[in-house]
Amino acid sequence: MKILNVTIQAIVLTAIVSACVPSKKYKELVAREKTCAEELEKYRKSSDSFEAASKDLGTKYEIASKDVSKLKQDTTSIGNTLRFLKRDYSQLIEQHESLEKSFDKLKNLSAKETATLQSELEAKNKELQSKENALLKLDQELKAKEVLLKEREKRVNELEEAIRKKDEAVQLLKTKVANALVGFENKGLTVVQKNGKIYVSLEAKLLFKSGSTFVEPEGKVALIELGKALETEKDLEIVVEGHTDSDKLISPTSPKNNWELSVLRSTSVVEILLANSKMNPSQILAAGRGEFFPVSTTDKAKNRRIEVIISPNLNELFEIISND
Repeated sequence: MKILNVTIQAIVLTAIVSACVPSKKYKELVAREKTCAEELEKYRKSSDSFEAASKDLGTKYEIASKDVSKLKQDTTSIGNTLRFLKRDYSQLIEQHESLEKSFDKLKNLSAKETATLQSELEAKNKELQSKENALLKLDQELKAKEVLLKEREKRVNELEEAIRKKDEAVQLLKTKVANALVGFENKGLTVVQKNGKIYVSLEAKLLFKSGSTFVEPEGKVALIELGKALETEKDLEIVVEGHTDSDKLISPTSPKNNWELSVLRSTSVVEILLANSKMNPSQILAAGRGEFFPVSTTDKAKNRRIEVIISPNLNELFEIISND
């Protein structure tokens, strides 16, 4: 909203000084400002959605991992109890068989002794039945836990595999982009992977002269190489952000201020990317942030830059989360 408000203010200021600018140029600038603001809002919402989904994914992965650990502990405990019951059950079988043998031998004893033995036998039978019931219950519980454990492990494995594939794809894309731009490493260009995205940062000295929105030949070569590296990647969203330093730019003609300079520079970069590659225009957004997102407090030159932010498609992860 801050960017939209400032853009609106820029349009108002543009109207004030429109007498100094040709009517056709003024209308073009107003249209470009409006388009940039609408697209920026769209992609900012998309970015917020991706970040929320990524956090949700991390939370679900931690919960699933804890569930698997707990289920493994429960399974181990039940397995131990089951082994003890089987041992007790075997002992009771042996005692039962021994008592039956003793009963057969003592059939000729007195009625009192016979009754005592009969009572002991019935007691052992009841205990044996109780143990059998407990054993059956624990066996059923163990099987249920094993099924649940397998389901949880499958879910965790799916999440791990999806995350691995995403990270692997981002790493491969970073390598591809870095290789394409290797000739510009010491000329104000860097490629960094963070937060699941790839950031290609191009210092203004590589692209523009001071206050200009026209890309210099060497910078154009770098952008053409970048466009070729990205043109076959269909599952990406790309934001081109313009940044300036904090030195105030006040001019009656375009660009009038740092906000407009940053937007026009990012638009110039987008035009070169699209004109020299087969990139899909619906994948890319031009945006300007003026001087409000500096990367250095001591080196203003580093703040004058273009950042190309490349985000991967997270549909597969969203599908796993929605099915959980």
